[in-house]
Amino acid sequence: VQLVESGGGLVQAGGSLSLSCAASGRTFGPAVMGWFRQAPGKEREFIASITWLGGRPYVSDSVKGRFTISRDNAKNTVYLQMNSLKPEDTAVYYCAAARGRLNVIVDRTSQYDVWGQGTQVTVSS
Repeated sequence: VQLVESGGGLVQAGGSLSLSCAASGRTFGPAVMGWFRQAPGKEREFIASITWLGGRPYVSDSVKGRFTISRDNAKNTVYLQMNSLKPEDTAVYYCAAARGRLNVIVDRTSQYDVWGQGTQVTVSS
């Protein structure tokens, strides 16, 4: 089982990016999915989480109103739409899976057991 992020890149402040996270290999069944980010010298920060059936998307206060999380279980893919990007959004973005969890918001790194390799997002001022 592997998670592969894509869609990162360089964008000007105020711009948008859409990240994708695809599960490959043997599918791992129901899972809450999440997005985190880590800037240089900082701890990994929770950004967003979405329940198994997608009925409870949640984003952190730091990105509320700008970022949206969604998922397509038929494609084994979770998305992070990022609008109105700011230079402080610059970080490596990671997706993660909390297997066996269905209908709860999961916001701690320790609760996720599968991680992607990360994708760099750089926002220039």
